[in-house]
This record gives sequence, structure tokens and C-alpha cells, in this order.
Amino acid sequence: MKNSNDKNSVKKAGARVVRAGLIQASCDWSPENHSLSEIKKRMIDKHVKLIEEAARQKVQVLCLQEIFYGPYFCCEQDTRWYDTAERVEGPTVQLMRKLAKKHGMVLVVPIYETPQTGTYYNTAVVIDADGEVLGIYRKNHIPHCPPGFWEKFYFKPGNMGYPVFQTRYGKVGVYICYDRHFPDGARILGLKGAEIVFNPSATVAGLSEYLWKLEQPAHAVANQYFVGAINRVGWEKPWKFGEFYGQSYFCDPRGQMIVVGPRLKDAVIAADLDLDQILEVRKVWQFFRDRRPETYKELVEPWP
Repeated sequence: MKNSNDKNSVKKAGARVVRAGLIQASCDWSPENHSLSEIKKRMIDKHVKLIEEAARQKVQVLCLQEIFYGPYFCCEQDTRWYDTAERVEGPTVQLMRKLAKKHGMVLVVPIYETPQTGTYYNTAVVIDADGEVLGIYRKNHIPHCPPGFWEKFYFKPGNMGYPVFQTRYGKVGVYICYDRHFPDGARILGLKGAEIVFNPSATVAGLSEYLWKLEQPAHAVANQYFVGAINRVGWEKPWKFGEFYGQSYFCDPRGQMIVVGPRLKDAVIAADLDLDQILEVRKVWQFFRDRRPETYKELVEPWP
């Protein structure tokens, strides 16, 4: 399945144009009827096929959805899900390294990470087009709130800051799901030179859908980079606490939507991003020049 932006597919001569992609997918297998290891294998197999589809669309930089190899299990608090966590050196990332090298494709791979026994993070691994792991981003802002986002039961807050990765095709940053509600990290990614920021998410209709096409374009405008926002798809059993509504998209440094994915379908969403547009926008809107960081000290002072 695909939803590429044909209108945006013509490359300008001499431009720094990168073919970028997002994968949104449903998890169709319930822990009521399948073992966790079986669900994980089926989701990985599904994503391997979608990565192959992205390769056929000539995608150069591809991001998968938040903890791509299972359901969004944070709507319950159960230690059984700890068994699905892996080290960065584990088999899932090793497989993705092979696929990245095979396709000459940068991959951003969100996993449930356990760097040591009893420690867990919500992590994205950034793999360059030669299969080298460039580094990781660990989700910094961890929600714990109804109707079913019990993430503090599963994840420690990130301790890696806000890294930007120099890939073969451009400078990539990652901001995961709930992070998007906080403008501060998004600004740091811009200051560090990010050209494309990916936000793999799990968000449901009726809660924050009105923010879905508001916050991330606002980050793109304020920091003058491209944003790729990903949401998973469908009702996940047995919880059914909300509909993951897809509609993954790319927006440009002016906050304009380039391409938007379908609501209820697995899809590869692809678009050509002209990275030279970043400079064009910054020549007009001098937000980085006109910052006043010496006036922002209250941002880091303790509040009640």
C-alpha cells in the first residue's frame, strides 16, 4: 500500500532533495489469542514488507511508528510487556541494519529498549544507509494519565538529551509522541541543525486529534525544518480504549502539509523534501538571529 506525493516528486535541478517516508500500520493480533513473541514476529514481518514497499518508492530516509513491533501496550500496566524489550544490539536492530544496508536507506527504528536488567526506555535507533548505528534518542517526556497512557510504568525518562544525527542524506532529529507537546526540545533540535525531525506517535481520536495537525506544523514553523509525524492505525484488542487514526504526514518549514496519509489503512507515506527550502525560509524569518536566550532564565527555574 502506498500514499506518495506525486505532485511533490519532481526534483529541482541542483536542489538538495531527499525522498523521505513514514510507515503507519495496525497491530491486528491480540495478546488474548497470541503470545507476545508471536505478535512481535508478525509485526516485524509486516514492517519488513512495508520497508520493501518504501524501497520500491525510492525512499531514502524512513521512520517507523512508536514501538513498531507490537501494540500500544501502555493502556494496561502489566510486567509481561517487559519481556518484549531488547537491547540496541538485539535481533530487531540487527535485522534493520541489514535492511538499511540492502536498500541504501536511513532507518529510524523505535523500539522498547532495555540497556540493562530492569531498566527500560522508549527509544528510537537511527541507522545510516550503510547499516551503521549512528546513535539513539530516548523519549524524554513520559506521560502517565487516563484514559490509558500509563507510560511511567514502562519507561524511564530519556537521558540522552536531544541529539541530531548526520546521515547520508541529511541531518535527522527524533521527538517521540508525547514529546511533541513540549516546544523546548523541538527548539534544541533546530539549534543543533536538524533538517528533518521525525515524531513517531500513538495517539487516539477524541483526545488530541485536534492537536495532531496543529502542534507539529507549529514546531516546523518555529524552528524552520521539515517534520514527519507518524500515528498508528485502528482499534487494538483487547483494550479498544481509542482509535488510532493514522493520518501520518510531512510538513515543510512554513508549516504547510506536503502529504497526509489515510486514516484507517496501513501505508507508506512518501514525499520529496527540498532541504534548500530551510535556508529560503530562514532568509525571511530570522527567528534564530532574533532569539533572546539571556531573557529565558525563568524557563529552567523551579516552579511549584
